[in-house]
Amino acid sequence: MKIYSADTWTIEELQQQVSDAGRRTVLVPPADSKKAVLEVFGQVLDFPEYYGVNLDALNDSLHDFADSLSEDGEAPVTLIWQVPAAYRTDRSFGVVCEILQDAESYSGRDLAVIAVFQN
Repeated sequence: MKIYSADTWTIEELQQQVSDAGRRTVLVPPADSKKAVLEVFGQVLDFPEYYGVNLDALNDSLHDFADSLSEDGEAPVTLIWQVPAAYRTDRSFGVVCEILQDAESYSGRDLAVIAVFQN
């Protein structure tokens, strides 16, 4: 997972870099609580209806998402996750980062994650 500051890179600049690398972009909007972050990932990545909106479910669903990328025959995906300062102090922030890094490792080249720290 790469980490950038919103003071240094705009979302549009990062999206252009991802596109120039031949990848698709999925933008994950900011959310400032564990529950909101889990819900946003579920909505943006179109997790199944039975998604449990908890950390274990995020991990499982990201692996399923990575599997679907390897099978869809399209360009790899880069998630651009907008992370507000308020959420970075939440106890779950580190765990979500570990889950995202694990999904990246699991998927090989098919999934990459960029976290953009907002002020």
